[in-house]
Amino acid sequence: MLHGQKVIIVLPAYEAEKTIQRTVDAIPRDVVDEILLVDDASTDRTSEIGRQLGIHTITHDPNLGYGASQKTCYSEALRLGADIVVMLHPDYQYEPRLLSAMAGMIASGVYDVVIASRILGRTAVAGGMPLYKYVANRLLTFGQNLLLGSKLSEFHTGYRAFSRRALETLPLRANSDDFVFDNQMLAQAVAFDLRIGEISCPTRYFPEASSIDFRRSVVYGLGVVRTSLAYRAWRWGLLDTELFSDAPEWRLDPKGPKGA
Repeated sequence: MLHGQKVIIVLPAYEAEKTIQRTVDAIPRDVVDEILLVDDASTDRTSEIGRQLGIHTITHDPNLGYGASQKTCYSEALRLGADIVVMLHPDYQYEPRLLSAMAGMIASGVYDVVIASRILGRTAVAGGMPLYKYVANRLLTFGQNLLLGSKLSEFHTGYRAFSRRALETLPLRANSDDFVFDNQMLAQAVAFDLRIGEISCPTRYFPEASSIDFRRSVVYGLGVVRTSLAYRAWRWGLLDTELFSDAPEWRLDPKGPKGA
């Protein structure tokens, strides 16, 4: 609980048995009310370890995709009564101890969305981010800021915090079930004029940390470009798309999936 607000950490996971305990052990429990793990049909012991750690665990069957995992994460967190939801990858690539600061930025009422940027502190490459990913990150972020009229340092981090209002407002059901979900979500936050804050976050790249390969990175990059162009066309009144719709059918259902 933080300033009287319930804080839930959500972990969208796939094949995370080697890193999940390190991630969970580093989470500051003084402000966290509950941890929710959504395992996207891993073939390893991810779900088993999650339950051993006492984490509220949901297991997809079959594999539905990274974006679909987040939809389950947020729907279930809302059902559990979360006021603040922090999404953290369970691969120990991001620093869990920063979630207190991120949740605090939401609890203060100053921001609706907070992202942990690997770019602000200039530690991405030093932390092991492949050079081609760093360059692609900077180029895609530059282009997206230009098309969206935003000024974010990074659109591609997997460490984010959201207010309940943000999760109930954005048309997240319209988003992809794949990796571009993250990018679409931030574009929607800009479209709905949500207040977005950033915090600097170091990163760790090591063999056990999850990372998409070059081919998937290219697919993701193309998805980012499509999202940005769709936003610009929508803003100019040239495109009617559910991605930026305020129709209730595209919002998450807080009475959605249940599991333990």
